[in-house]
Amino acid sequence: MTAAAEDLDLSVLPPEYRVAFEALQATAVRAAELEDIVKRLEHLVAELNHAVHGKKSEKLREDDRQLAFEDLEIAVAEVEEQKQEQAPGEDKPRRKRVARRNRGNLPAGLVRIERVVEPDNLMCPCGCGMMHRIGEDRSERLDIVPAQLRVIVTVRPKYACRACTDGVSQAPTPPWLIEGGLPTEGAIAHVLVSKYADHLPLYRQSQILARSGIDIHRSTLADWVGVAAFHLRPVVDRLAEHLKTSTKLFMDETTAPVLDPGRGQTKTGYLWALARDDRSWGGDDPPGVVYFYAPDRRGENAEKFLKGFNGILQLDGYQGYNRLTRPDRKGGEPIIVAHCWAHARRKLKEIFDRDGSEIAAEGLRRIAELYAIEKDIRGTSSGQRLSARQARSAPLVDAFATWLQAQRLRVSAKSRLGEKLAYIHRHWDGLQTFLSDGRVEIDSNKVENLVRPIALNRKNALFAGHDEGGKAWGRAASLIETAKINGVEPFAYLKSTLEAIAAGHPQNRIDELLPWNFQPSS
Repeated sequence: MTAAAEDLDLSVLPPEYRVAFEALQATAVRAAELEDIVKRLEHLVAELNHAVHGKKSEKLREDDRQLAFEDLEIAVAEVEEQKQEQAPGEDKPRRKRVARRNRGNLPAGLVRIERVVEPDNLMCPCGCGMMHRIGEDRSERLDIVPAQLRVIVTVRPKYACRACTDGVSQAPTPPWLIEGGLPTEGAIAHVLVSKYADHLPLYRQSQILARSGIDIHRSTLADWVGVAAFHLRPVVDRLAEHLKTSTKLFMDETTAPVLDPGRGQTKTGYLWALARDDRSWGGDDPPGVVYFYAPDRRGENAEKFLKGFNGILQLDGYQGYNRLTRPDRKGGEPIIVAHCWAHARRKLKEIFDRDGSEIAAEGLRRIAELYAIEKDIRGTSSGQRLSARQARSAPLVDAFATWLQAQRLRVSAKSRLGEKLAYIHRHWDGLQTFLSDGRVEIDSNKVENLVRPIALNRKNALFAGHDEGGKAWGRAASLIETAKINGVEPFAYLKSTLEAIAAGHPQNRIDELLPWNFQPSS
């Protein structure tokens, strides 16, 4: 709208022209608003595309990408709502916005509260009398009630005979995990899941409880966690024994900062993840993971944790694992190592992103061909995978070996590219293991995904308070993550397990308490 039009005195215009002019002004304003919305949406779409497809997307951690997606999707939803609110007036039909919801995904077991909305008047407009119900429309929406706190009052009546004095009869106290303590086993399970699955440090849980009028100090919550960790230790030990009976496992390690009271600083501890996941080729054993805590990253820790395991171990290129392949390995026979093609790819990707190296690009292309074959055979049996790999992947790996040697002769060993090529060469034997056994994966991404929750907890909690806290961390995380990958709800599992332990569950039936054996009550 021009300045001259804005200064125009509408009172001098005939009524019909004045109405038309005001409508024209409203249309111009609406057009400007829509233009701003379109520009903002275009910007947000560009940001989403950059987060997904941009060169830096691979450098972002998965959790960082998820945060970026969340905030961008929130902004898009806000703009869409603004567009709906600024739609034309009531006289023009307004397109109903399609709600984004998971239709049909509300579990049948959820409590449903019906609210019947009746018309204000049931009298027929033509005076025939009361109208009759001929049907109904139903719609379901998800409602969330914040964590419900309640007090379980245990009443044990005493009985005595009026005719004699032979004694008093009273039921015994029900078994409690913390004898005479404040929490139920469900309360303890909630604290464990909040800390180790939802990554809420105990001091934040204490603050959340305080908002509901429950004053429980962080140190009290810590005591509950410590008691639970002690009682859950036999279950975790049995889980580890079960995993080590397998002939193929994954292993990885990640930092677990721990407070060093003597220096008033943190030191770097480590949680070592030992995992089994045979679902990609239809293995019979259920998936599971155990996290072992150690104050350092020395290879002898891996040797200790793997005592009793013999077979193939899939891992990254950390040299601390080399002692496991020696003939004099303690705790078992020399293991067979399967190295990770994803790590080899990352080495080349670093060079390509920095320098645009043609050699790195060619290496990435060759590795992509191997992954395309893995995509085709995913979900088939180990025998079918082995046959396909020997027929299709083995020639590509042989060609890669020839190409690798040729490039190492061309490139200085001291250059960044030369160092990355040398890394692949050093691990070449382990990179070929997947060609000789259909159970072996092409990479160790499965165990890396199981390490991610540890990293999230580390990010939120900053550090464990003591080495013993690191061990408790590992035990709770072992059961929670094993429950999750078996499709078991962690809170229900931990509550049931702690109740069983409090009731004196027999040691010779401890396998019943493993996460994959949990049967939720109806």
